[in-house]
Amino acid sequence: MSEFFNSIGDFFVKIKDDFVFNFIEGERWRYVTDGLKMTLIVTIGAVIIGIIIGVVIAAIRSTYDKNEEEYRRRGGVGAVIMRILNGICKIYLTVIRGTPVVVQLLIMYLIVLVSTEEVMVGIITFGINSGAYVAEIFRSGIMSIDPGQFEAGRSLGFNYVQTMRFIIIPQAFKNVLPTLCNEFIALLKETSVMGYIALQDLTKGIYIIMGRTYSYVLPLTILALSYLIMVMILTWLVGRLERRLRASER
Repeated sequence: MSEFFNSIGDFFVKIKDDFVFNFIEGERWRYVTDGLKMTLIVTIGAVIIGIIIGVVIAAIRSTYDKNEEEYRRRGGVGAVIMRILNGICKIYLTVIRGTPVVVQLLIMYLIVLVSTEEVMVGIITFGINSGAYVAEIFRSGIMSIDPGQFEAGRSLGFNYVQTMRFIIIPQAFKNVLPTLCNEFIALLKETSVMGYIALQDLTKGIYIIMGRTYSYVLPLTILALSYLIMVMILTWLVGRLERRLRASER
């Protein structure tokens, strides 16, 4: 029995020594904290851009889908504009969802936004990428709303934009919140490729530590646990928001 406890003690001593060697010596823990800060900055910025792009595109796509026959029958300038906007949105969705985010990141960094700071390149790229998925999530939510809600908005004197803003989109947001949470979780994890454009995110910081200590088990474990904890916190926050939204309906 004493040998068992001695082995357990040796195990924890080894973990402590590895932790000191990897993170305390040379203040290498700063790579983790600085990388975590960069990961959160890019993720939050990309979420904001993604929601804005997603809501706009979802509104255009759902409006066209609901009124497609009327546009074809009536014609006119408005119908032509809606066809063009819907076509642009389809091209955007096809290109963004059909190419890897790493390729998009490199194109934005090396070709499109050459003179832009790396942080902004990351925020814009991941925001544009997330916007394509958020758009389809919101579109499905809008299409699931009963058509009578549109008529109710018109009866209250709202125009189409006001009906979408005050009645349809809030209800659609409630319906798609769990799926939206999954998209933001995926976005958080996708930012781990920011090292390709020399951005020192959490993953890049751990790579730097491993390159200096030649130790892999503990740094990679810390990396995995860091992402896991962030995802768990995000899931918990969304769960609380869902409960509040359900309570407000009573």
